[in-house]
Amino acid sequence: MSEQTALSGVLCIDKPQEFTSFDVVAKLRRITHTRKIGHAGTLDPMATGLLPVFFGPATKACDILPIQDKRYTAHFTLGVTSDTEDIWGTLQRTGAVYPDEQTVRDILPRFRGEIMQIPPMYSALSVGGKRLYELARQGVTVERQPRPITIYWLELLSYDEKTGTGELDVSCSKGTYIRTLCADIGAALGTGCVMSGLRRTEAAGFSLAEAITLEEAEKLMESGQLQGRLLSPERLFAPYPALKLNEIQTRMFVNGVRLDLKRIYGANKLDCGTPWRIFGADGAFLGLGQGFPETQELRLVKFFMDR
Repeated sequence: MSEQTALSGVLCIDKPQEFTSFDVVAKLRRITHTRKIGHAGTLDPMATGLLPVFFGPATKACDILPIQDKRYTAHFTLGVTSDTEDIWGTLQRTGAVYPDEQTVRDILPRFRGEIMQIPPMYSALSVGGKRLYELARQGVTVERQPRPITIYWLELLSYDEKTGTGELDVSCSKGTYIRTLCADIGAALGTGCVMSGLRRTEAAGFSLAEAITLEEAEKLMESGQLQGRLLSPERLFAPYPALKLNEIQTRMFVNGVRLDLKRIYGANKLDCGTPWRIFGADGAFLGLGQGFPETQELRLVKFFMDR
C-alpha cells in the first residue's frame, strides 16, 4: 500500500475467541499490508468482543488514552472454583447448593463502587522480574497486594437457579480482573464461582455496536472501502475541551509554531490543566495541544494528522 493510500484512524474489531490481541493485529497487517498498527486494551484469548485497533498516526494515541474504563458481559458458573478463576483452568466442584436469584442480587451491592481487589496469580503482572502466570505455571504462589479498582455498574442480566449459571453486566476501571470479581462474588456467596465467558462491549470510548469482524474487514479491504469504516482518533479524546484555529494559526500549528493564547478565540475559557483537542480552520482534527498561562502559549502535545 502506498503512503498516499495508507490507512489512518481507529477500527473497532469484534475479536473472535482463541485469538490473542496480537493475533488480531498480525492478521490485520496481512489484510491491509500495513505495518503501523496498534491496539487498546488487551483481551485474553478466550474473551471476545471489542478491540479498538489503531492505524497510522492514530497509533500515537495508544499510550495516552484518557478513557481507560471498560464494560463487559461476563458469564459465570457457581459451585466451582479454578486455579485460573475461569472455566479454562483446573476445576474443582465445591458441592455447594445454588442460591436463589434474589440472594445473588443481594450480594452485588458490596462489589459496586471503589473496592480493593487482589490480582490473580494467572495474570501478566510482574513480581521480582517474573510474570505471575509464569510463577503459577511452576506451582508457585506469591503474596499479592490488594489494588484499588472501581466498579461503576454491576447488574445481574440473567440467572438459572437450577444450574447456578448466569450473566453479569460490568462497567469498571482499568486494571479490573472480571474473573477475580466472579471468584470474589462466589466466595461471598459461599459457593465458589468461575467466569465461564467474557465479552467486552465498551473500551476507549467506543462500543461493540461499532465493531466489525476480521472477515468483514478483509472484504472491505478487497473492495477498497475499509478506510471508510475507520473512525477519527479525535473520538479517543472526547473528555478534553476543543479549540478551533483560524487559517493562519492552523498553518503555524501544523509547522510546530507555538501560538499566542491571547490571539486564539475562546482559548481564555479553557482549562489549561488538560490537553485540548485542536481543530484546523476547515474543522479537521489536527491533534492535541495544551495552553501554558505562564507564557501565554499554545504548545503542541501530539499530532494525529497525516503529514
